Amino acid sequence: MDDIIKEKISADHLLYVSLKYTKTCDVIVNLLLRWKIMIDKSLEALIKKAGKKWNPTLIAPRARLIQLKKIYAKDLVVMETLELYEFFRELEKLDKTRENEFRKGVNLKVNYNGEIVNINLEKLAEYSKILERFISYLK
Repeated sequence: MDDIIKEKISADHLLYVSLKYTKTCDVIVNLLLRWKIMIDKSLEALIKKAGKKWNPTLIAPRARLIQLKKIYAKDLVVMETLELYEFFRELEKLDKTRENEFRKGVNLKVNYNGEIVNINLEKLAEYSKILERFISYLK
C-alpha cells in the first residue's frame, strides 16, 4: 500500500503543481502514465482481495485485467478504475493532438477507439476523483 500512496503523491504533485505552472501536454501525458503505474501496483491488492476467486495461472497483463473485470463486475468503483487503466495503458500508442499549450485551456486530444477524448483540466479532475475513490476502496 505504501508504493501506491507514493505514486499517488507523485501524481498529485504533477496535477496540482507542475500542471498549474507549465500547462503543457507533456505534463498531462506524464500524469496519466503515473496514474497507470499507480493502478498497476493496485492490481496486486485487488488480486489478494479476490482470494479463492483468483486463478493464479494467468500472468499476462491483459488476461489478468479480464479476470479482474469478471471478479469485480458488480463493484462500480473498481470497474471505473479498470476502464481508466485500459485507456492509460494504450495512451502511448494513440494519436495525440495538442491544443492551447502554455495557456489556461490546455487540451490533449486523444483518438481512442474511434472517438476523440479531450483531456483538459476538468477531465483530469474527474479522473482524480475516480482514483481517490478507488484508493479509499483499497484501504
